[in-house]
Amino acid sequence: MSEQEDEHGRKSAGASDSAPAGVRIKLTMFGEQPCVYLPDQIARMQGAMAGTCDPAAYRRLMDVNFRRSGRLIYQPACEHCRACRSLRVPVGSFAPSKSQRRVMRRNADLTISIGEAMPSEAGYELYRRYCIDWHGQEEIGPEDYLRFLHDSPVPTIEFQYRTRDGELLAVGICDRVPGALSSVYFYFDPRHADRSLGTFGALCEINYAVAEGLDYYYLGYWVAGCGSMTYKSSFRPYELLGDEGWTGVS
Repeated sequence: MSEQEDEHGRKSAGASDSAPAGVRIKLTMFGEQPCVYLPDQIARMQGAMAGTCDPAAYRRLMDVNFRRSGRLIYQPACEHCRACRSLRVPVGSFAPSKSQRRVMRRNADLTISIGEAMPSEAGYELYRRYCIDWHGQEEIGPEDYLRFLHDSPVPTIEFQYRTRDGELLAVGICDRVPGALSSVYFYFDPRHADRSLGTFGALCEINYAVAEGLDYYYLGYWVAGCGSMTYKSSFRPYELLGDEGWTGVS
């Protein structure tokens, strides 16, 4: 993994004991900030900016609770909390629930295209609308869209969901690593929230992983007590990462 200096001049820690065997990564310990998942909690993380990262090495990092945001590869490092646990679905064993099958039928009219993740004006406008209307964020500039979704140190693909007349309704960004597909981010048109596009996107990504002969679909962190994370545990069976490794949940 290649690295670049932290923009604020923070000192980097040495090779982390949290990194898997064969992967050396110099980590910066970032300052404390309010937790975005649990109210009244303080969060801290450690990470490194990566110019490039071997996909196999990134897969090993994911298996010790690392994720990425743009080129930042990071791991929660809260002093008294281990609530952020990676969740993955063994796609060969996955069986959609009745409600998930209804979501598939509800969106059967959409066309799905899969290819290299490429920035576009339509993608930016959809992401901007999603961030502002769905999450209540302030104005989102093109540079934020590019840095967060399209500046990647590993091979990244994009799922686009369109109506039959070509209107872009949703986009899923995923990393392709050996044996697995990792969901990075999913955004959609809030005007079509009744379609349950987030669930539909995850189902389509799982189907893609099955078709490609992959073993796992990584859904990112799951945090007990965080309502926005509840949907992830509906993709069963799944596995949660803990101190002793992965534990299956049926």
